[in-house]
Amino acid sequence: MITVKTFVFNPFEENTYLLYDNTNECIVIDPGCYSDEEKEELISFIGESKLTPVKLFNTHCHVDHVIGNSYLCELYKIKTGAHKLDNPFLNGAAEHGKVLGFEIEQPPPINVFLQDNEIIKFGNSRLKVIHVPGHSPGSIVFYGEEQKFVIAGDVLFNGSIGRTDLPGGDYEILIKNITNKLLVLGDDVVVYSGHGPVTTIGNEKRTNPYLN
Repeated sequence: MITVKTFVFNPFEENTYLLYDNTNECIVIDPGCYSDEEKEELISFIGESKLTPVKLFNTHCHVDHVIGNSYLCELYKIKTGAHKLDNPFLNGAAEHGKVLGFEIEQPPPINVFLQDNEIIKFGNSRLKVIHVPGHSPGSIVFYGEEQKFVIAGDVLFNGSIGRTDLPGGDYEILIKNITNKLLVLGDDVVVYSGHGPVTTIGNEKRTNPYLN
């Protein structure tokens, strides 16, 4: 069984996720830890829980979701995975960070380009990659089919959807992909978003103004 631990980091209040199972292997998704205190909070939990980070994944490569990539990859000697279409955002992360007031170390290159329907594994656990462009060209979500949850990045929020006014965003494409790829997963699927509180597919079907 996968445990999902949430951390809220950086001025954008980005949700960083740590997923682990009974083997104590864990993966980090979208490390947004910026300050020394945020980094310490994350690595202290990993250490106190006796977890072993084995992989780092990004749902997309906007700067608030990749701030901690360099630090964690160097500390734990782990590789990164993301969709190739978000590579330009990763390459420009340090420069974009300066524009937003962040002084960050340039994240390392993506080691593994994840593809739609790919299965990623850690410990005894499996997650399915679903490519859901619209917020960014390479936005992906990670679907835990057995436990019925998705790590959704900035694709779908509680009561909202990802911004589409940023470079590479497309409102019609995002709505189409949410409808065809996420809403079909089932009303009881839990949605862990890139910002804000947890929701469910069913709740968003009923109440999300962008989907009604």
